Amino acid sequence: MASERRPSEGRLFDDRWRARSLQSRQLLAASLGLVAFLALAGYALDRAFLETAESNLRTRLESYALEYTRRIEFLRDGSLYVPDTPPEPRFERPGSGLYAEVILPAGHWDSPSAQGPELPMGTMLAPAVQRFEGPLRMTRSNGEAGEIYRYGRGLVWAENGPQAEFPYTVYISEDTSALSQQILVFRRALWGYLGGAGLVLLLLQALIVRWSLRPLRLVETELKKVQRGQLARMSARHPRELEPLTESINAFIESERENLDRQRNTLADLAHSLKTPLAVLRARLDNPTPENELREEVSTQLRRMNDMVSYQLARAASSGHPLFAAPIEVESHAESIVRGLEKVYSQRKVLCEFDFDPEARFHGEPGDLQELLGNLLENAFKWAHSRVLLTVRVGERTPGRRDGLLLAVDDDGPGIASDRVAALLQRGVRGDERVQGHGIGLAIVQDIVRGYRGELDVKRSEELGGARFEVRLPPGL
Repeated sequence: MASERRPSEGRLFDDRWRARSLQSRQLLAASLGLVAFLALAGYALDRAFLETAESNLRTRLESYALEYTRRIEFLRDGSLYVPDTPPEPRFERPGSGLYAEVILPAGHWDSPSAQGPELPMGTMLAPAVQRFEGPLRMTRSNGEAGEIYRYGRGLVWAENGPQAEFPYTVYISEDTSALSQQILVFRRALWGYLGGAGLVLLLLQALIVRWSLRPLRLVETELKKVQRGQLARMSARHPRELEPLTESINAFIESERENLDRQRNTLADLAHSLKTPLAVLRARLDNPTPENELREEVSTQLRRMNDMVSYQLARAASSGHPLFAAPIEVESHAESIVRGLEKVYSQRKVLCEFDFDPEARFHGEPGDLQELLGNLLENAFKWAHSRVLLTVRVGERTPGRRDGLLLAVDDDGPGIASDRVAALLQRGVRGDERVQGHGIGLAIVQDIVRGYRGELDVKRSEELGGARFEVRLPPGL
C-alpha cells in the first residue's frame, strides 16, 4: 500500500512546487544557497582557525623545548642538571597544564608541574627527529580525564668528546583546555557573526528579490487593467527582458481587436449588401407579379445573395494575423497556383518567371499565402500580354525576431494609373464596387496584408513595364 501512495505524494509535491510564486521560489532557492554558503564558509574558517591554533601551539612548544635544550647540562658522571629558573613559570606549578619531560637512556626527568597528573609516557626519539602529536589522553591532578598536545625532539649530548656522546629526548606537553576554550570562544563568535550576517543578507535578499520582480508585478497589474478595460494595451515602460512578452501580449490584443472589428465590418457589409435584394423581393411580393416573373426574380436575387454571402465569408476566412505560425516555403505554393493559371489562360500563352531567395519564408496561415499569391498572380495573368514575374525576397531583418518578407508580382500589361490606385485599394467598399479595375481579389489582398501589419504598394514595373504589386511584411515577434 505504501508503494501505491508514493506516486500521488510525488505529484502533490510537484503541484505544490509549481504553484509557488516566482518570489517564493527565488527566496527559497537563494536562502538555501546562502545557508549552504555560510555553512561551508563557517566550516572552512573553523578548520583554518583550528589548524592555525595547532600550528601556533606547536611553535610555542617547540620554542620551550629549544629553550630547555639550551639551558640543561650533563655533569661528568652523566647526571642531568636543570637550572632552577624554567623558561615559563607554569613549569614550576604542579598541575598547571604545561609540562616538561627529559628522557635519558637510563631514566627521565619531569618538571615540577608534572607532579600529580598522569601523563602518557614518551619514548626515546632518534637524534634530529621531531614529533608533534595530540590530543593524547591524560588524567589531571583532581582525577578528571583530560587531553594534551605533546612536542618531542631527539637530541645528542656531545660536549665531553665523542666518547661521552649519548642521546636524549625533550618532551613539552600542554593541556588542551586552554586551546579548547579559545576554539569555543572563536566558534561562538564565528557562528554568531555568521548567523547575524545571514539574517541581514536574507532580509536584503528579500528586498532585492521584491525589487527585481517589481516589473513582473507591474506587468500583472497592467494586464488586469487591460482585462477590465481600464487600459487599451500594455505600456512600453518595461525592462528589455520583458519586452518580447509585452509586445506579444499587445500584438495578441491588437489581433483580437482587429478580428472583432473585421467580424463587425463583415456583418455590417453583409447586412448592407442583403438589404437591396431583400427590398426587391419585398417589393415584388407587395405588388402583383406574374408567377413566372416572380420565380425568375426570386432565383436571381437568391443567387445574388448567395454570391454576397460566399464572398463575405471568404474575405473573413482569409483574414487574420497568426502570432506564432511556423515558417512556410513560398515556392511550392506558387508553383501549384501558376500551373492552374497556365491552364486557365493557356490560349494567351502567358509565361510566369520565378525569382526566389531560398531563405525567404512566409510566417502565417497557408490559406493566407494561397490568397495572396492566387489573387496577385491571377490579376497579373488577366492583364499581362505575355510575361509575369514573381519575386520573393527576405525582407527587413531585426535581431531576435523572425525575418520579414518581400513578395512582388510584375506583369507586362497596360499598368495602373497612379490616380486610380487609392480607389482600387480602398477598404470597406461593397463587393460590387470592388469589381472595378482589377477586381475584388485585390481588396482581399489588401485585407490580408493589413492583417499582417504589412504594406501593399502598386506602381509601374521597371522590369516588365506593366503593373507591379509589391507586398512587404514586417519582421515578426
